[in-house]
Amino acid sequence: MARQNGKPSSKGPDGFELVVDNRKARHDFFVEETLEAGLALTGTEVKSLRAHRANLRDSYARIKNGEAFLEGVHIGSYAPAGQFSHKETRARKLLLHRREIDRLWGRVREKGYSIIPLKIYFKSGRAKVEIGLAKGKHMYDKREEIARKTSNREIERAMKIRNR
Repeated sequence: MARQNGKPSSKGPDGFELVVDNRKARHDFFVEETLEAGLALTGTEVKSLRAHRANLRDSYARIKNGEAFLEGVHIGSYAPAGQFSHKETRARKLLLHRREIDRLWGRVREKGYSIIPLKIYFKSGRAKVEIGLAKGKHMYDKREEIARKTSNREIERAMKIRNR
């Protein structure tokens, strides 16, 4: 862990600092491909993200009029800004290339596909979001995955005890 001004920093040596991770997304969806996109933010939103005041629960990306927007992301207000702070759940524009937007739009029109944010992070000082093209899981898929993880954990535990 790097140190900054005498305090521990979560920023890695490559300038990567994770702000928020949507762990539930991989439980609820099959993520088929991921993509990195920039975020168009206001100053108070950036300050709130640096303080890790964000939540990705129930958020998604939507393509409207040839532009991609992130909807439902809650970025907490920045208290020192007072009345000049941002709206916490506004739609935020995703910065993607035209061909990326067109490819995503083509896949989303297929039945069952969604664009969901997986994590928000800072990379070399810029706010980025990792979005995933995902297909929803059924309840039986979720149960299968939990059973598989449990059995793998038990196998690992048994191997660890056996190798003592």
